[in-house]
Amino acid sequence: MSATTTSTRTTTAAVRRLPVLGLPLRRRPLLVGALLVAACLALAVVALGTGDYPLTPLQVVQAALDPSAGFARTVVLEWRLPRVLAALAFGAALGASGAVFQSLTRNPLGSPDVIGFSTGAYTGALLVLTVGGVSTAFASATGSATGATGGGAATTAGALAGGLLTALAVYALARVRGAVQSYRLVVVGIAATAVLHAANTYLLLRARTEVAMAGAVWGAGSLSTTGWGDLTWALGALVVLVPALVLLAPALRQLELGDDAASAHGVRVERARLALVVVGVALVSVVTASSGPIAFVALAAPQVARLLLRGPGLSLLGSALVGALLLVSADQVSQRLLQGVPVGVVTVVGGGAYLLVLLLVRARRTA
Repeated sequence: MSATTTSTRTTTAAVRRLPVLGLPLRRRPLLVGALLVAACLALAVVALGTGDYPLTPLQVVQAALDPSAGFARTVVLEWRLPRVLAALAFGAALGASGAVFQSLTRNPLGSPDVIGFSTGAYTGALLVLTVGGVSTAFASATGSATGATGGGAATTAGALAGGLLTALAVYALARVRGAVQSYRLVVVGIAATAVLHAANTYLLLRARTEVAMAGAVWGAGSLSTTGWGDLTWALGALVVLVPALVLLAPALRQLELGDDAASAHGVRVERARLALVVVGVALVSVVTASSGPIAFVALAAPQVARLLLRGPGLSLLGSALVGALLLVSADQVSQRLLQGVPVGVVTVVGGGAYLLVLLLVRARRTA
């Protein structure tokens, strides 16, 4: 048997062991996945029960299930549940998006918030809000972007367009001889982020005072104004995007083996990469249009999931679960310990610490 045949069979076997969602049917990943789901559910129940009107976990469950629970049911279902669901759903979307881009770039820094896609989505939403004729409604929405547009359609379209245009520009500038270099992509993305931050500041300075103040608060990344009206359309968009990501996951797994290996297994490399970029940017754009840019969840979640699962490649499902857990935890810190500081501020501080640790570990490995 030739070496080429042996190598091909080994590669094919490795591909077959790679699961659709990056969570192999092995004992450790299943156990870790179950623990992450349990942690998310437990933290969600705690979040639903804490606040000015405290409830025990049993009271939370009773309020959710019993229509005669009265005021407790209003507190749980109408006041607190939208924010908790938003934290879980948006964290999962950011974690999955981060796994997509880190897998495509083969770089742990290839996150949508580091390489400018989140900032581009924010720029697109700001253009709609400050220039596109919806600034008056936006100013009266107490910082809620979706409230500004009657369901979020306009800001979502602006955020998606901004994120996609940024992604296309960054990828075009990072290509050398027909291939995208991961290091170059990160550097170009950081430069694009700086330029877009300047553009966002200019837009806010040119807007009316009340619009600029609301836009600045929203730009910090906040879940404080999330209601059922905001959440419904966002969850609807995610319901469309998640199946699309599931269908594209096998192609992503094969792209991790390299373009040549993926092409040999029948994957149309450029088409699959473009589709993954569109879905990944759309996930970030939905979150940005709903709550503003929330940084570093997409950066940290895939790497934390990788450490926990110890599987091949980056797990999309594992990254989504870790992202949900990170964001709902950060939101509780912002509400209970920091008196309502926007959750984006908490994730920036935590993400900065994570990035510092990552750089120190890498420096030690290369020393």
